[in-house]
Amino acid sequence: MPELPEVETTRRGLAPCLTGQRLVAMTVRNPRLRWPVDMTMADRLQGGTLRAITRRGKYLLFDFGNATMLVHLGMSGSLRVTDTEAAPGKHDHVDWLFSPDSLLRLRDPRRFGAVLWHEGAPQSHPLLRRLGPEPLEAAFDGAYLYQATRQVKASIKSLLMDSHKVVGVGNIYASEALFDAGIRPGMAAGRLTRAACARLATAVKHTLASAIQAGGSSLRDYQGADGELGYFQLQAQVYGRAGAPCRVCQTPIRRIVQGQRASFYCPRCQS
Repeated sequence: MPELPEVETTRRGLAPCLTGQRLVAMTVRNPRLRWPVDMTMADRLQGGTLRAITRRGKYLLFDFGNATMLVHLGMSGSLRVTDTEAAPGKHDHVDWLFSPDSLLRLRDPRRFGAVLWHEGAPQSHPLLRRLGPEPLEAAFDGAYLYQATRQVKASIKSLLMDSHKVVGVGNIYASEALFDAGIRPGMAAGRLTRAACARLATAVKHTLASAIQAGGSSLRDYQGADGELGYFQLQAQVYGRAGAPCRVCQTPIRRIVQGQRASFYCPRCQS
C-alpha cells in the first residue's frame, strides 16, 4: 500500500511535469473507485490551470485555484505521466490530458483509490480536517509525541499508525523507526519517557526521509510516477526479515502480529 514516502515520491515526480499546465480533458473509464468519481468533474476541470501539487498525509492535492482535486492511491494505485498515444490498460481508470502533450493516468487494479473534488480550503475537507501533524514538519517532535502518548494503553506502533496522531507513517516505516529508536513495537505508548519520545520522533523523520530518497518501497506493485521501482525495502533493518540476523547485533529478528499487521523487531536492540 502506498504510504507517505511513496505518495511524496509520486508528488515530486509529477509536480515539475504538470504544474502550470492547462487541463484539456479528463476521461473517466471506470468511476467505481472507493467512492464513485463525480462525473461532472471533467466539465468543472476542463480549461483550468494546475497551480500546484501538494500532499496532506497520503492524499495528493491538485490545486486548480477555484477548487482542489484530491487523489488517494488506495492499496495498489499509481499515477504516471505517459505517452498521449499509449493505449489504456484494463486497470487504467482515469486520464487527465494537459496542454501541450502530457497525459496523467491513474492505474488502480484493486480500485481502493479515490478521485474527489472539493471547493474551499483543502484542510476543511472531511477526510483531511481531523488528520494529525505531518511527521516531517516541525510540529511533530518529541514534546508533541510525549503529550500524545500520555495515558495511552495501546502499543506505540499502533499509535504511530493512527492518522489522528500522526499521518502517513505506515506499517513498514513504523517498524523501522522503532528499531532506529530502540523501542519494541508492543510497548504501551503511555510508558514512553520524554527521552524515548524524542528519539522516536527523530527516528520517524530519519526513516521517512531515507525512504523518500530511496523512492519508497516496491512491495506488491508500487511504482513511482516515472514507472521506476522504489528501493527502500532493500535497506530495511527489520521489516520482512523474521529469522534473519539483526544487522547490528546478529540476534534473529522476531515477527509478531499487532492489529492484523506484522511487526518486526530485534529482541536485543529494542527494549
